[in-house]
Amino acid sequence: PSVLDSFALLSGQLNTLNKVLKHEKTPLLRNQVIIPLVLSPDRDEEIMRQTEGRVPVFSHEVVPDHLRTKPDPEVEEQEKQLITDAARISPDAAQKQIQSLNKMCSNLLEKISKEERESESGGLRQNKQTFNPADTNALVAAVAFGKGLSNRRPPGSGASVQSGQPGAGAIIAGASGMQQVPMTGAPAQQQPMLAGVQMAPAGQPGKF
Repeated sequence: PSVLDSFALLSGQLNTLNKVLKHEKTPLLRNQVIIPLVLSPDRDEEIMRQTEGRVPVFSHEVVPDHLRTKPDPEVEEQEKQLITDAARISPDAAQKQIQSLNKMCSNLLEKISKEERESESGGLRQNKQTFNPADTNALVAAVAFGKGLSNRRPPGSGASVQSGQPGAGAIIAGASGMQQVPMTGAPAQQQPMLAGVQMAPAGQPGKF
């Protein structure tokens, strides 16, 4: 019952206020000027609550901005100049300018969309993998460790027997460095071998 009584009271007051505002002797509120009666540099919690925290104080600095009903004189002059210039333009010229502006905007939007598509495609190309990790690993293993390489030698690169030496042993072709190769049935004095070429003993002239 108390809620209903309060609602009935509020409803009656609102109806009375509407009747007063609609009366022919009541002046229009838009023609009335709001004059601030109290200006304070201190923080006002009530104003903070009513303005949802946008206006903390109601001082002489914020009153001209919040109670302004007309723009600045400079802005008003610019607006009048724009209105005057717009009135001088014929409808055909205005339509041409509108079409030109729409064309420029369309070209600009098309360029922006093209740049976005190119940037997206470039990112996709950068992220796309251009090699096979398995092949790379197999190549590195073959070069570094000889993994997967064949042990067969090509024909003609096998062991060769030195001519003129009966019972000579095999000499490995392409061996690196100086290597002593034992020779069976040869004299007691061994001759050093360098890459499969017989070296002359010390103190004897070389024969070519």
